[in-house]
Amino acid sequence: MKRSRFSEEQIIGILKEQEAGMPTVEVCRRHGVSPATFYKWKSKFGGLEVSEAKRLRSLEDENAKLKKLLAEAMLDIAVLKDITGKKW
Repeated sequence: MKRSRFSEEQIIGILKEQEAGMPTVEVCRRHGVSPATFYKWKSKFGGLEVSEAKRLRSLEDENAKLKKLLAEAMLDIAVLKDITGKKW
């Protein structure tokens, strides 16, 4: 998946500009993002502080690693069941 050209800190700063009273269209134009991207960011990062966003990112990364480990373990179990289930 393509990474954003903006960091979490920058995204939160952009969202805070809009919360301070600047129109959404003007914020989007200043930073070169589409309104759809802005509202997607708002749904994900709205109300978060920078430290909370970093914690969210680390938890998402950890979750991805754990899902990968689980998938590998389930694959190993399936292979072992297949091997032991065959008649020699």
